[in-house]
Amino acid sequence: MILTAHQPVYLPWLGLFHKIALSDAFCYFNDVQYQVKDYNSRNKIKTANGAIWLTVPVLTKGYREKKIKEIEINNSIDWRKKHWKSIYLNYKKAPYFNKYANFLEETYKREWRYLVDLNEEMLKWFLEQLGIKVDYFKASELNFQSYKSELVLDMCKKLRADSYIFGALGKDYAQEENFVKNGVKIYFQDYKHPIYPQLYGEFMPYMSIIDLLFNCGENSLAILMSGNITRQNLDFN
Repeated sequence: MILTAHQPVYLPWLGLFHKIALSDAFCYFNDVQYQVKDYNSRNKIKTANGAIWLTVPVLTKGYREKKIKEIEINNSIDWRKKHWKSIYLNYKKAPYFNKYANFLEETYKREWRYLVDLNEEMLKWFLEQLGIKVDYFKASELNFQSYKSELVLDMCKKLRADSYIFGALGKDYAQEENFVKNGVKIYFQDYKHPIYPQLYGEFMPYMSIIDLLFNCGENSLAILMSGNITRQNLDFN
């Protein structure tokens, strides 16, 4: 079984979905520490004036002692109205806006307490729209032990995975020899960002997945996989 994992992120970029599409199983890593100014609570969309950040405000008091699953959204700020308005105004003329708008509009009408719940709701919907099917696990329900590389290895053992896909940054901490000793093959993703039709002139990479969906609709999965390694061609260490 090929396994991958990722911490909760808001309106993820294309590379996350490529990594999941290569796998049999995905672990939603909601048991790690919250990272300020990371993609846990923000991401970018394209506008006529360039890229802008959409950031979910959170209650940061004591965040250093909290895991991401415990981080609460600061609903005293009307962020939901702002985010939906930004998405609507900047994508309403996109070819596939009407195909996906209802889900997002309804999602922003709901009040969310925990950031991980909002991110997970969106992630599962994005996977469904892209047609990516994997076995889905949540780290908080599995009691993984250790830290970084050893934690990933523990996850592989408990989920009986014989292969694991790291993101590109995995090279900074993965202790490859330990995976070899335990019979787990590993692969480090090297995602090549595709170019696709966008609104507002010159192409800008590294936008949220909604930019691709609104512009390319049912072709989105083929586009995000284009120019990248496929499941059939994976070359594990």
